[in-house]
Amino acid sequence: MAWRLFLTKILTPTLPNPNFLKTSPFSTSFLVTKIPKRLRKKHKKPDSPRTRPVQPDSARIPHFESILNRDSVFRFLTKTKEFLSKQPERVLRLDDAGKLYRELGFPRGRKVVKSIQRHPLIFDVYRHVDNKMWLGFTDFVERLLEEERSIMESMETDRVNKVRKLLMISKEKRIPLSKIYHNRLLFGIPEDFRDRVAKFPEYFRIVVENDGKRILELVNWDPTLAVSELEREFIVNEDKVKKAFKFPVKYGKDLGLDESDTRKLNLLNTLPLVSPYSDGWKFDMWSLEAEKYRVGVVHEFLSLTLEKRASIHNIVEFKEEFSLTRRTYEMLKKQPRTFHLAGTEMNWAVFLKDAYGENGILIQKDPQVVFNEKLRKFAQMQEGEVVSGVGEE
Repeated sequence: MAWRLFLTKILTPTLPNPNFLKTSPFSTSFLVTKIPKRLRKKHKKPDSPRTRPVQPDSARIPHFESILNRDSVFRFLTKTKEFLSKQPERVLRLDDAGKLYRELGFPRGRKVVKSIQRHPLIFDVYRHVDNKMWLGFTDFVERLLEEERSIMESMETDRVNKVRKLLMISKEKRIPLSKIYHNRLLFGIPEDFRDRVAKFPEYFRIVVENDGKRILELVNWDPTLAVSELEREFIVNEDKVKKAFKFPVKYGKDLGLDESDTRKLNLLNTLPLVSPYSDGWKFDMWSLEAEKYRVGVVHEFLSLTLEKRASIHNIVEFKEEFSLTRRTYEMLKKQPRTFHLAGTEMNWAVFLKDAYGENGILIQKDPQVVFNEKLRKFAQMQEGEVVSGVGEE
């Protein structure tokens, strides 16, 4: 009996104390197993207004989206060209350029040199006598900028008339100079236009308010300019303008009208349009006439731009002068025959559809637009291609 008890003690495995693992100084529970990056689950980025399209996929027009993508690709070129052009001798110390990511349009946290290297025919980096590296334009671009200046001079009368028309569609016939300056590239207005307005005292007057803000005021009303692009189109093609907008009758379904009668009734509501050069801002804010007026103002504003399009941020900047409401987005969405909204919910643009062909190319191009296209073309070239590039122009 004793030997059986002895063998049982030897052969029966001794179970460890369940509390042993918890208290053992040799526990490895604190170690985290790292999964290789290629095997990790890819988490979808959260949907946000920054990335969510302003239009559903079924309504998006690819060539308008591609224009906005092109602007994004050439943001560094556009912003750096503008910034450098205003600097003394048109040069900038490279150390300073690296801190100006907003002004120069390159991603924060990236090195500015990488953006410069993408456009070797446009920008040049060199060592100055102070032993510092400087950023400037290449000799080739310096010649191109002379061409752009000659375009600005030849188009001065056109640009003056654009500013006059902007003032004429504004509520009080006055707009802060800073707003026009901030949006000058939209209209091809030269950088020094604030000095140029003094040359035209018969058109403009600058008033300095108590807070120091400089306001540009219209001096004389010109009835020959007070004709909107829509009115010109109406004379040429009445049917086209009739189909351009749609202002449905509220509660139209309750009237029991058939499709033909409903269309006729909606057409009566559409015409006549309210001229953006009228005092439409005096209408009741939520009346049909007031909405027609605001639609006309936005249409005329876009017609004055170089590329017949503008970011919503550019439009909203003039909301006080143009009597726009917070429902501008809904207003434009209701007119898909004339306006197209492209981009994301946070940063979308409005296009005049009829100004573009089916391929997304502007039907009528301002000389400044032609120059910008040429500059973008050269910006994509590498060194050695410039001779053939110039030969093709």
